[in-house]
Amino acid sequence: MISRRQFVGTTALVTAGGLTAWAQQPPPTRRPVVISTWRHGLAANEAAWKILSKGGRALDAVEAGVRVSESDPEVSSVGVGGRPDASGQVTLDACIMDEKGDCGAVAYLRDIENPISVARMVMEKTPHVMMVGEGAKRFALANGIKEKQLLTARAKQDWEKWKTQHPDAIQHRQINVENHDTIGMVAIDAAGNLSGACTTSGLAWKLPGRVGDSPIIGAGLYVDNEVGAASATGVGEAVIRAVGSFLVVELMRQGHSPQQACRLATERVIAKNPNWKDLQVGFIAIDKRGRTGGYCIQPGFDYALYDHENGNRMLPAPSRIAAE
Repeated sequence: MISRRQFVGTTALVTAGGLTAWAQQPPPTRRPVVISTWRHGLAANEAAWKILSKGGRALDAVEAGVRVSESDPEVSSVGVGGRPDASGQVTLDACIMDEKGDCGAVAYLRDIENPISVARMVMEKTPHVMMVGEGAKRFALANGIKEKQLLTARAKQDWEKWKTQHPDAIQHRQINVENHDTIGMVAIDAAGNLSGACTTSGLAWKLPGRVGDSPIIGAGLYVDNEVGAASATGVGEAVIRAVGSFLVVELMRQGHSPQQACRLATERVIAKNPNWKDLQVGFIAIDKRGRTGGYCIQPGFDYALYDHENGNRMLPAPSRIAAE
Protein backbone atom coordinates (compact mmCIF):
# COMPACT_ATOMS: atom_id res chain seq x y z
CA MET A 1 0.00 0.00 0.00
CA ILE A 2 1.39 3.42 -0.98
CA SER A 3 1.72 5.77 1.97
CA ARG A 4 0.13 9.19 2.04
CA ARG A 5 3.60 10.71 1.87
CA GLN A 6 4.39 9.20 -1.50
CA PHE A 7 3.38 10.97 -4.67
CA VAL A 8 4.99 8.25 -6.77
CA GLY A 9 5.21 9.13 -10.41
CA THR A 10 1.71 10.65 -10.56
CA THR A 11 1.06 7.94 -13.13
CA ALA A 12 -2.67 8.54 -13.23
CA LEU A 13 -2.02 11.97 -14.67
CA VAL A 14 0.61 11.09 -17.23
CA THR A 15 0.19 9.22 -20.49
CA ALA A 16 2.49 6.39 -21.44
CA GLY A 17 3.51 8.39 -24.48
CA GLY A 18 4.69 11.25 -22.30
CA LEU A 19 6.85 8.91 -20.24
CA THR A 20 8.28 7.36 -23.39
CA ALA A 21 9.18 10.79 -24.75
CA TRP A 22 10.93 11.66 -21.52
CA ALA A 23 12.83 8.37 -21.49
CA GLN A 24 14.26 9.25 -24.90
CA GLN A 25 15.91 12.41 -23.54
CA PRO A 26 19.71 12.40 -23.18
CA PRO A 27 21.12 11.49 -19.75
CA PRO A 28 21.96 14.19 -17.22
CA THR A 29 24.90 16.31 -18.32
CA ARG A 30 25.34 18.73 -15.41
CA ARG A 31 25.36 17.81 -11.74
CA PRO A 32 25.37 18.64 -8.95
CA VAL A 33 23.39 21.86 -9.31
CA VAL A 34 21.43 23.92 -6.79
CA ILE A 35 19.08 26.82 -7.46
CA SER A 36 17.22 29.01 -4.96
CA THR A 37 15.02 32.10 -4.88
CA TRP A 38 16.05 35.68 -4.13
CA ARG A 39 19.41 37.16 -3.12
CA HIS A 40 19.50 35.41 0.24
CA GLY A 41 19.72 32.27 -1.87
CA LEU A 42 23.43 32.97 -2.39
CA ALA A 43 24.29 32.18 1.22
CA ALA A 44 21.84 29.29 1.21
CA ASN A 45 23.48 27.86 -1.91
CA GLU A 46 26.90 27.99 -0.25
CA ALA A 47 25.67 25.78 2.56
CA ALA A 48 23.99 23.40 0.15
CA TRP A 49 27.08 23.22 -2.06
CA LYS A 50 29.27 22.09 0.84
CA ILE A 51 27.18 18.94 0.89
CA LEU A 52 26.63 18.51 -2.85
CA SER A 53 30.30 19.02 -3.78
CA LYS A 54 31.29 16.14 -1.50
CA GLY A 55 28.82 13.74 -3.08
CA GLY A 56 26.13 14.31 -0.46
CA ARG A 57 22.43 13.78 -0.89
CA ALA A 58 20.29 16.56 -2.37
CA LEU A 59 17.81 16.24 0.52
CA ASP A 60 20.50 17.06 3.09
CA ALA A 61 21.73 19.91 0.92
CA VAL A 62 18.39 21.68 0.54
CA GLU A 63 17.61 21.37 4.24
CA ALA A 64 21.00 22.80 5.21
CA GLY A 65 20.69 25.53 2.59
CA VAL A 66 17.35 26.99 3.57
CA ARG A 67 18.20 26.77 7.28
CA VAL A 68 20.71 29.56 6.59
CA SER A 69 17.92 31.91 5.53
CA GLU A 70 15.65 30.76 8.36
CA SER A 71 18.33 31.65 10.92
CA ASP A 72 19.35 34.99 9.40
CA PRO A 73 17.58 37.88 11.19
CA GLU A 74 18.37 40.17 8.24
CA VAL A 75 16.05 38.16 5.99
CA SER A 76 12.62 39.68 6.59
CA SER A 77 10.52 37.00 4.91
CA VAL A 78 11.87 33.78 6.42
CA GLY A 79 12.29 32.46 9.96
CA VAL A 80 13.96 34.64 12.60
CA GLY A 81 13.34 38.27 11.69
CA GLY A 82 10.37 37.45 9.49
CA ARG A 83 7.63 40.05 9.50
CA PRO A 84 4.64 39.10 11.67
CA ASP A 85 0.96 38.71 10.91
CA ALA A 86 -1.62 41.41 11.64
CA SER A 87 -1.66 40.47 15.33
CA GLY A 88 2.12 40.79 15.70
CA GLN A 89 2.83 37.03 15.75
CA VAL A 90 5.52 35.47 13.56
CA THR A 91 4.22 32.19 12.13
CA LEU A 92 6.22 29.95 9.84
CA ASP A 93 5.42 27.50 7.03
CA ALA A 94 7.73 25.01 5.32
CA CYS A 95 7.84 21.82 3.30
CA ILE A 96 10.46 19.40 2.01
CA MET A 97 10.37 16.61 -0.59
CA ASP A 98 12.92 13.98 -1.61
CA GLU A 99 13.72 11.83 -4.63
CA LYS A 100 11.45 9.01 -3.46
CA GLY A 101 8.36 11.21 -3.38
CA ASP A 102 8.34 11.36 0.41
CA CYS A 103 7.42 14.77 1.79
CA GLY A 104 6.66 16.62 4.99
CA ALA A 105 5.31 20.04 5.90
CA VAL A 106 4.47 22.35 8.78
CA ALA A 107 2.23 25.41 8.84
CA TYR A 108 1.34 28.17 11.30
CA LEU A 109 4.31 27.14 13.44
CA ARG A 110 5.41 29.53 16.19
CA ASP A 111 8.63 29.92 18.22
CA ILE A 112 10.70 27.44 16.19
CA GLU A 113 13.76 28.75 14.34
CA ASN A 114 14.05 26.11 11.61
CA PRO A 115 10.65 24.87 10.45
CA ILE A 116 12.26 23.04 7.51
CA SER A 117 13.85 20.59 9.93
CA VAL A 118 10.51 20.02 11.62
CA ALA A 119 8.98 19.39 8.19
CA ARG A 120 11.65 16.75 7.58
CA MET A 121 10.83 15.15 10.92
CA VAL A 122 7.17 14.99 9.90
CA MET A 123 8.27 13.23 6.73
CA GLU A 124 10.61 10.76 8.40
CA LYS A 125 9.01 10.15 11.80
CA THR A 126 5.26 10.18 11.13
CA PRO A 127 2.82 8.70 8.61
CA HIS A 128 1.59 12.23 7.84
CA VAL A 129 2.45 14.93 5.33
CA MET A 130 1.53 18.08 7.26
CA MET A 131 1.26 19.22 10.86
CA VAL A 132 0.08 22.68 11.90
CA GLY A 133 -0.12 25.13 14.77
CA GLU A 134 0.24 23.99 18.36
CA GLY A 135 0.34 20.34 17.33
CA ALA A 136 3.34 21.01 15.09
CA LYS A 137 5.07 22.95 17.87
CA ARG A 138 4.51 20.20 20.43
CA PHE A 139 5.85 17.68 17.93
CA ALA A 140 8.97 19.80 17.39
CA LEU A 141 9.60 20.19 21.13
CA ALA A 142 9.08 16.49 21.71
CA ASN A 143 11.78 15.80 19.14
CA GLY A 144 14.38 17.99 20.79
CA ILE A 145 13.84 21.29 18.98
CA LYS A 146 14.23 24.33 21.25
CA GLU A 147 11.91 27.34 21.36
CA LYS A 148 13.20 30.66 20.09
CA GLN A 149 11.80 34.18 19.94
CA LEU A 150 11.29 34.94 16.25
CA LEU A 151 10.09 38.55 16.45
CA THR A 152 13.12 40.82 16.22
CA ALA A 153 13.16 44.45 17.31
CA ARG A 154 13.26 45.61 13.71
CA ALA A 155 10.33 43.42 12.65
CA LYS A 156 8.32 44.58 15.66
CA GLN A 157 9.02 48.20 14.79
CA ASP A 158 7.89 47.63 11.20
CA TRP A 159 4.70 45.98 12.44
CA GLU A 160 3.92 48.79 14.89
CA LYS A 161 4.37 51.35 12.12
CA TRP A 162 2.11 49.38 9.78
CA LYS A 163 -0.51 48.92 12.51
CA THR A 164 -0.62 52.67 13.15
CA GLN A 165 -1.10 53.39 9.46
CA HIS A 166 -3.66 50.62 8.92
CA PRO A 167 -5.90 50.16 11.97
CA ASP A 168 -8.34 48.15 9.86
CA ALA A 169 -5.98 45.21 9.37
CA ILE A 170 -8.47 43.07 7.48
CA GLN A 171 -8.84 45.61 4.70
CA HIS A 172 -5.23 46.71 4.44
CA ARG A 173 -3.02 43.69 4.03
CA GLN A 174 -0.23 44.38 1.54
CA ILE A 175 -0.68 41.40 -0.75
CA ASN A 176 0.95 42.83 -3.84
CA VAL A 177 4.13 42.98 -5.86
CA GLU A 178 6.05 44.64 -3.03
CA ASN A 179 5.19 42.01 -0.43
CA HIS A 180 6.78 38.74 -1.49
CA ASP A 181 8.11 35.94 0.63
CA THR A 182 9.87 32.59 0.72
CA ILE A 183 13.09 30.85 -0.02
CA GLY A 184 12.58 27.92 -2.32
CA MET A 185 15.49 25.64 -3.20
CA VAL A 186 15.76 22.66 -5.55
CA ALA A 187 18.86 20.60 -6.26
CA ILE A 188 20.23 17.62 -8.14
CA ASP A 189 23.08 15.72 -6.53
CA ALA A 190 26.02 13.82 -8.03
CA ALA A 191 23.96 10.62 -8.08
CA GLY A 192 21.32 12.35 -10.20
CA ASN A 193 18.68 12.51 -7.47
CA LEU A 194 16.47 15.55 -6.89
CA SER A 195 15.09 17.14 -3.72
CA GLY A 196 13.58 20.47 -2.74
CA ALA A 197 12.70 22.68 0.22
CA CYS A 198 10.52 25.75 0.67
CA THR A 199 10.19 27.88 3.81
CA THR A 200 8.71 31.25 4.74
CA SER A 201 7.24 33.52 7.37
CA GLY A 202 4.51 34.31 4.85
CA LEU A 203 3.13 37.59 3.66
CA ALA A 204 3.73 40.45 6.04
CA TRP A 205 0.69 41.51 8.07
CA LYS A 206 -1.36 38.51 6.91
CA LEU A 207 -4.56 37.62 8.74
CA PRO A 208 -3.79 35.37 11.71
CA GLY A 209 -4.12 31.76 10.60
CA ARG A 210 -3.43 32.47 6.94
CA VAL A 211 -1.30 29.86 5.16
CA GLY A 212 0.09 30.37 1.67
CA ASP A 213 1.57 28.03 -0.89
CA SER A 214 4.96 27.42 0.74
CA PRO A 215 4.04 24.36 2.85
CA ILE A 216 1.71 22.86 0.25
CA ILE A 217 3.18 20.04 -1.83
CA GLY A 218 2.41 20.79 -5.47
CA ALA A 219 1.95 24.51 -4.91
CA GLY A 220 5.10 25.92 -3.28
CA LEU A 221 7.25 22.88 -4.09
CA TYR A 222 7.17 19.69 -6.13
CA VAL A 223 9.78 17.05 -6.93
CA ASP A 224 9.53 14.14 -9.38
CA ASN A 225 12.81 12.26 -9.65
CA GLU A 226 11.98 11.06 -13.16
CA VAL A 227 11.62 14.59 -14.46
CA GLY A 228 12.64 17.55 -12.31
CA ALA A 229 11.76 19.83 -9.43
CA ALA A 230 10.29 23.30 -9.03
CA SER A 231 9.55 25.88 -6.37
CA ALA A 232 7.46 29.04 -6.28
CA THR A 233 7.67 32.43 -4.61
CA GLY A 234 5.37 35.41 -4.36
CA VAL A 235 1.69 35.66 -3.54
CA GLY A 236 0.77 32.19 -2.35
CA GLU A 237 -2.93 32.42 -3.08
CA ALA A 238 -2.16 32.88 -6.78
CA VAL A 239 0.27 29.96 -6.81
CA ILE A 240 -2.22 27.66 -5.07
CA ARG A 241 -4.92 28.40 -7.64
CA ALA A 242 -2.64 27.09 -10.38
CA VAL A 243 -0.99 24.28 -8.35
CA GLY A 244 2.08 26.03 -9.68
CA SER A 245 5.12 23.92 -8.86
CA PHE A 246 3.41 20.67 -9.86
CA LEU A 247 2.43 22.34 -13.10
CA VAL A 248 6.03 23.33 -13.83
CA VAL A 249 7.19 19.74 -13.33
CA GLU A 250 4.43 18.33 -15.50
CA LEU A 251 5.30 20.80 -18.26
CA MET A 252 8.89 19.56 -18.09
CA ARG A 253 7.56 15.99 -18.34
CA GLN A 254 5.87 17.00 -21.58
CA GLY A 255 9.25 17.98 -22.99
CA HIS A 256 9.54 21.67 -22.13
CA SER A 257 12.81 23.01 -20.79
CA PRO A 258 12.83 24.33 -17.22
CA GLN A 259 12.81 27.88 -18.57
CA GLN A 260 9.86 27.21 -20.85
CA ALA A 261 7.98 25.37 -18.11
CA CYS A 262 8.39 28.28 -15.68
CA ARG A 263 7.11 30.70 -18.31
CA LEU A 264 4.10 28.59 -19.19
CA ALA A 265 3.20 28.08 -15.53
CA THR A 266 3.42 31.83 -14.97
CA GLU A 267 1.02 32.32 -17.87
CA ARG A 268 -1.38 29.91 -16.17
CA VAL A 269 -1.19 31.96 -12.96
CA ILE A 270 -1.94 35.09 -14.98
CA ALA A 271 -4.92 33.43 -16.62
CA LYS A 272 -6.41 32.54 -13.23
CA ASN A 273 -5.89 35.96 -11.62
CA PRO A 274 -7.54 38.96 -13.31
CA ASN A 275 -5.56 41.31 -11.04
CA TRP A 276 -2.26 39.72 -12.07
CA LYS A 277 -0.53 43.03 -12.76
CA ASP A 278 -0.76 43.77 -9.03
CA LEU A 279 0.87 40.45 -8.08
CA GLN A 280 4.31 38.97 -8.07
CA VAL A 281 4.73 35.25 -8.64
CA GLY A 282 7.91 33.55 -9.75
CA PHE A 283 9.06 30.00 -10.39
CA ILE A 284 12.43 28.28 -10.47
CA ALA A 285 13.03 24.79 -11.82
CA ILE A 286 15.66 22.16 -12.48
CA ASP A 287 15.32 19.07 -14.64
CA LYS A 288 16.89 15.62 -14.56
CA ARG A 289 19.59 16.78 -16.96
CA GLY A 290 20.66 19.57 -14.63
CA ARG A 291 19.18 22.35 -16.74
CA THR A 292 17.63 25.24 -14.84
CA GLY A 293 15.27 28.15 -15.41
CA GLY A 294 13.17 30.86 -13.83
CA TYR A 295 10.35 33.18 -14.81
CA CYS A 296 8.05 35.67 -13.07
CA ILE A 297 5.22 38.15 -13.55
CA GLN A 298 6.93 41.36 -12.47
CA PRO A 299 10.53 42.49 -13.08
CA GLY A 300 12.75 42.24 -10.03
CA PHE A 301 12.73 38.53 -9.21
CA ASP A 302 16.21 37.05 -9.26
CA TYR A 303 17.52 33.67 -8.23
CA ALA A 304 20.81 32.12 -7.14
CA LEU A 305 22.41 29.31 -9.15
CA TYR A 306 25.44 27.21 -8.17
CA ASP A 307 27.19 24.69 -10.41
CA HIS A 308 30.73 23.50 -11.11
CA GLU A 309 31.10 25.49 -14.30
CA ASN A 310 30.32 28.98 -13.05
CA GLY A 311 30.17 28.84 -9.28
CA ASN A 312 27.55 30.71 -7.26
CA ARG A 313 25.87 33.71 -8.91
CA MET A 314 22.64 35.66 -9.23
CA LEU A 315 20.51 35.56 -12.37
CA PRO A 316 17.57 37.84 -13.20
CA ALA A 317 14.39 36.00 -14.11
CA PRO A 318 12.65 37.12 -17.30
CA SER A 319 9.22 38.59 -16.59
CA ARG A 320 5.89 38.83 -18.35
CA ILE A 321 5.61 42.57 -17.72
CA ALA A 322 9.03 43.25 -19.22
CA ALA A 323 8.11 41.20 -22.28
CA GLU A 324 5.05 43.31 -23.07
